[in-house]
Amino acid sequence: MAYRYETARADYSDFAGGAVLHSAPGMPAFPVRLASEIFQRALALRGGEDQAVVWDPCCGSGYLLTVLGLLHRPRIKTLLASDVSDDALGTARANLNLLSESGLRDRAAELADRAERFGKPGYAQAAEAAERLARRLLADGGPLPHRPARADVFDPVQLAAAIDGHAPDIVLTDPPYDEQTSWQGDYGNKDVPAMMSALGSVLPPHTVVAVTVRGRRVPARPGIRPRQSFRIGTRAIALFTAADLA
Repeated sequence: MAYRYETARADYSDFAGGAVLHSAPGMPAFPVRLASEIFQRALALRGGEDQAVVWDPCCGSGYLLTVLGLLHRPRIKTLLASDVSDDALGTARANLNLLSESGLRDRAAELADRAERFGKPGYAQAAEAAERLARRLLADGGPLPHRPARADVFDPVQLAAAIDGHAPDIVLTDPPYDEQTSWQGDYGNKDVPAMMSALGSVLPPHTVVAVTVRGRRVPARPGIRPRQSFRIGTRAIALFTAADLA
């Protein structure tokens, strides 16, 4: 079995995209169990007990980061989110704003109002899920600081501005597959190796960079080997350090 940490199948229905968490066309959700597995592997590779600063430089709707924040609040200090798309960042802000008790309670009230107005049980169930997530977040440490910013993942200057002096411990990203999503921005050389080179130029050497792609393996420049790699379903995952990429 490829799972080392999330070995049991849990009920992740409260995290469904489009229920409590916001969704948008062209911004697919990410498998919750796999997100948790990758995060825990990255945390173990980083080592130490300190809370982690986590960055997704291709954040899209912010779904991946928001799920990690709700699942692993005690282990996370700050979430950093960046994307070149203003539309994506709008959805990401809405999701990241759920990482507080007040944000989730407001979302629950909004969904309960929809349930009453439209008579749809799905809204009432989502409101109950928002209340459960609010209780969970409060028990795990409360509101989680986060910073969304616009940045092209191929531009080191924009990336450095996006992290704004933070030193990410973990970068976890699910870049476009050219299926539901595609690369945007002005840079001509748009591929995963180019993205990793740009990230390596702005990150501290100790940062763990976890990249997920569809296919047999995560592509990298010649001579660069991951510290760990594994496959689950149609996805390949590789974990590097920023020192490897630089």
